[in-house]
Amino acid sequence: MAWVRTVEYDESDGELRRQYDAAVKRAGRIYNIVRIQGLGPGMLKASIDLYVAVMRNRASLSRMQREMLAVVVSKANSCQY
Repeated sequence: MAWVRTVEYDESDGELRRQYDAAVKRAGRIYNIVRIQGLGPGMLKASIDLYVAVMRNRASLSRMQREMLAVVVSKANSCQY
């Protein structure tokens, strides 16, 4: 099993604290997929921006369909997220 150092909320500051606060506002908590990107706050912001652009736009697929596709792709790749 891989191990990735994470930055806990209490240890965060600056841009990372802003990203963590936004995550709590958006999802009610800081999920591990967010926390493992905490060592690179700029990368975390870009990743979240991409996710929001893909999942919350007005595309031909519904939000539910996009979420289902994400689950299927994650399962096919043996990814627990």
